[in-house]
Amino acid sequence: MLVTLTVYADYQATTPVDPRVVAAMEPFWSDAFANPHSSDHAAGWRAAAVVDEAASAVAALIGADSGEITFTSGATESNNLALIGLARRAPRGRHRVLVSAIEHKSVLAAARSLGVREGLAVETIPVNADGDLRLDALSEMLDDSVLAVSVMAVNNEVGVIQDISRIADLVRPHGALLHCDAAQAPCAMDTKMLAARADLVSLSGHKIYGPKGIGALYVRHGTETQIEPLIYGGDQQRGLRAGTVPVPLCVGLGAAAGILCEAGTEERRAVGELRDIFVDQLKSSVPAVQLNGPSAERRHPGNANLRFGGHDAQDILAAVQPGLAASTGAACTSGIPEPSHVLKALGLTESEVAASVRFSFGRFSTGAEVTNAVRIVEDAITKLEASRLPDTV
Repeated sequence: MLVTLTVYADYQATTPVDPRVVAAMEPFWSDAFANPHSSDHAAGWRAAAVVDEAASAVAALIGADSGEITFTSGATESNNLALIGLARRAPRGRHRVLVSAIEHKSVLAAARSLGVREGLAVETIPVNADGDLRLDALSEMLDDSVLAVSVMAVNNEVGVIQDISRIADLVRPHGALLHCDAAQAPCAMDTKMLAARADLVSLSGHKIYGPKGIGALYVRHGTETQIEPLIYGGDQQRGLRAGTVPVPLCVGLGAAAGILCEAGTEERRAVGELRDIFVDQLKSSVPAVQLNGPSAERRHPGNANLRFGGHDAQDILAAVQPGLAASTGAACTSGIPEPSHVLKALGLTESEVAASVRFSFGRFSTGAEVTNAVRIVEDAITKLEASRLPDTV
């Protein structure tokens, strides 16, 4: 996808809103604007019916029931509601929370707050060099004192796809709840089994070609009583999140989910082919390039986290501007780039982390754009290497 004259290769940061999603949302900004919680008139009933339809579409994406879907402002809020909400109603004896070493910052920050504010012990589950959760380590850590385990279905930096079914089989016998941050998952894998395996699942609109500002938390039936809401007010959404739900955004998330339910398998195949072309061409022309993380079949089809030996990622990203949009995949605090905790957890050295760039392709990427992206990166590397040569007079 071209953004003005820029090849966009940062789909894991955010996706463009699909035009079909925009069209589905449009009537609910003006003509059908009623409050879905207004139960005294037909306009409110219609709005409520539309929200229910959106919840059904989101539920279908992960194999859940519509009544198990709580709309939120995004995956960050969903992650916080899941972990902090559980902690505030933790039964006696359940005082430990386990999180993987490569979780999104919103999970790691929420987990840290549990130790500071809720008095729980938060422990990190290690991963191997590909980013796979160390199941042997998880098994040793589990016992009946564990309240919850949080594992990302698909990583946002290296794209590793976790074996949620095997993780669930380890967690369930101990009575702990399994939370899964699945923001990246729908564009990477068939997610229809998630609700059958996890107790709580976080989703995001803008990662799946829906609008920003909307997400969802799947809460398994019967689990809602174990979660303390973070927002108080009315009794909307099973009492888990007070406030009027944003009808247009809910419709957008539902439409985005519906598109993936219908065409996700073919889309993932097509995107994976483009990603493989990009990686293969770059590796053949830039010998120092190496792929961080798992093999292609075990990672997000659009993800290519590449390490450029002997170079600095920030220099490369600056050199490809304005022609190519990519990222380091690292979180920023107050605008200051931090070394990727994900790549460090995989065992990369500081210099290897600093040399890594995340490219991610998606629904609207084209073969011509991939070819152009390869050329832009090649030109940038050539210029950077030339700048290091001593001047000759």
